[in-house]
Amino acid sequence: MSTPFLVVLDADSTLIEDEVIELLADAAGSRALVAELTERAMRGELDFASSLKARVSTLAGLPVSVFDQVGRLIRPTPGVRDLIDGVHANGSRVGVVSGGFHELLDPLAATLSMDHWRANRLESRDGRLTGGLVGPIIDASAKAATLREWADAENLPLERTIAVGDGANDLEMMAIAGLSVAFNAKPRVREQADLVVGVSDLSQILPLLGLRG
Repeated sequence: MSTPFLVVLDADSTLIEDEVIELLADAAGSRALVAELTERAMRGELDFASSLKARVSTLAGLPVSVFDQVGRLIRPTPGVRDLIDGVHANGSRVGVVSGGFHELLDPLAATLSMDHWRANRLESRDGRLTGGLVGPIIDASAKAATLREWADAENLPLERTIAVGDGANDLEMMAIAGLSVAFNAKPRVREQADLVVGVSDLSQILPLLGLRG
């Protein structure tokens, strides 16, 4: 693939090994319900936006201090620093667009030296989550629009973009990218991606980009 280029990653179960909504749900006592809804949404059985609203509603009443608590539990996927360093060494850019939440993605993305990031925002009032969201929902179409926006910002054609994801809500951005990579993905995503990485090691994407053989 010609350089420079833009790599756009999903967050949950791609950039990180966790599903952040499930870690938050642990604190709220709603893990079982939220995990089921997450799995069905990632398989494409449920509308993502409706599923997200239902899952977030179970978080009502949690103190905002839960973000620090959950942030310490998040596990970056093995190889993520190698991937980002390799992309940057090539003069290229890397971003993450997430159906998760800015409150947890912001510190992580900054620590990892990401160039771009975007996610949903949770609503809070008087120091507690309301169970609602603020602003537009980052669903499948929003992910695709974000990839296009960041490519424009970097003056790159879509042919020089790589989308990496695991769930049904990644398929629209994967469809418009120059190269789509299914990473530890659901069957539907593996079927539609250009390439499949079946091990939990993001450095394995580097050879696909011609950056390491």
